[in-house]
Amino acid sequence: MDTQKEKSGWSDEELEASVDAYLKMLELELRGQTFRKSVENQLLREGPLSKRSASSVEYRMQNISAVMEELDLPRISGYVSAKNLGSGVISRIKKILAKKHTNALRKNIKRTAPSFSLRLVDAHQLQVCDAPLGILSPKQTSATVMRISRALSVKKWVEARSLGICEGCGQPAPFLNAKGEPFLEVHHVKHLVDGGTDRISNAVALCPNCHRRCHHSRDKDEFTKTLYTRIEGLSPE
Repeated sequence: MDTQKEKSGWSDEELEASVDAYLKMLELELRGQTFRKSVENQLLREGPLSKRSASSVEYRMQNISAVMEELDLPRISGYVSAKNLGSGVISRIKKILAKKHTNALRKNIKRTAPSFSLRLVDAHQLQVCDAPLGILSPKQTSATVMRISRALSVKKWVEARSLGICEGCGQPAPFLNAKGEPFLEVHHVKHLVDGGTDRISNAVALCPNCHRRCHHSRDKDEFTKTLYTRIEGLSPE
């Protein structure tokens, strides 16, 4: 796709980065997982949207919501649709959405969430498929799981160091556990299965979103590297 710009100067790369972030948040919302719009906004401005203000990124997300509504697709509840945008940018957002789903089909990946699936109609139109029937009586299965022993003292020390603040995104723990303590998950920066040590120099306290990001996100390697610059005492292994 050749780089194009609208009156506001948004390039195709900036629009695509915005759509990527929007779809990621939408999937989390549809799966009932928590996320913070402000954190995603900041990450975009620290990366591909470094020339944009927080308010302009927020408004672009509202534009994407408007396009999702036009296509009769789910949208993020926290982004009210802002429909006063030109036909050019609408068409560009639709093409990006279509391309994202085309790439998924090529890789034989199905995006799934409760009552939500997409299929490609053409480069300008997406629609919701019928919800799957599912399984009325799921069968139980058993499996053998190998666990690596960990030092409880390391876990407690890292949790205390965090002061209830996620060491990945800098936001407070999303909720309190049954004991009334901030809920954070201790993550080994170099995974234990990869030979990482169970020491405070290789462990961080993360919210569930950042923890999943370290394991499953497209930018997991880049995000993991930032932990070494943010947290004093971490040592690459």
